[in-house]
Amino acid sequence: MNKTGFSNLCTTTNEVIFIRLRGDNHPLMFYSSAIMNIGGSEWIIIGLMALFLLFGSKKLPEFSRMIARAVGEYEKARMIAQREMAQSVPSHAAPYHGPNIQGPVTSEREKLEMVAMSLGIESRNKNDDELRDIIFDKIKNQ
Repeated sequence: MNKTGFSNLCTTTNEVIFIRLRGDNHPLMFYSSAIMNIGGSEWIIIGLMALFLLFGSKKLPEFSRMIARAVGEYEKARMIAQREMAQSVPSHAAPYHGPNIQGPVTSEREKLEMVAMSLGIESRNKNDDELRDIIFDKIKNQ
């Protein structure tokens, strides 16, 4: 290519992409909507058609049963793994005694007051820095 770059080789408009090959006076035209505008449902239909063409109408029920068995085995293995993980965690673990904040807060002060309330700390007549220090000491000593 020369210094003019890619513009001599390819021209685009909103709907059509023109590609000019070397020495060719008749550019190739591609409609961009045909190349780039395939949505999710169209891909599903294309995939189903490919399966139908590859396996045929007699093999599709067998294929779907095989997929269902695989999904069932996956779910079974997932449940077993969850059960084993739940059994491996000691039941005598100490309960959580940290701050308990429920719902969103709109300001830093509101968050500090909610944490202080959940820890049983009186927040009136204290500025933000004092409240932070008291909360930190209370959490550290638990």
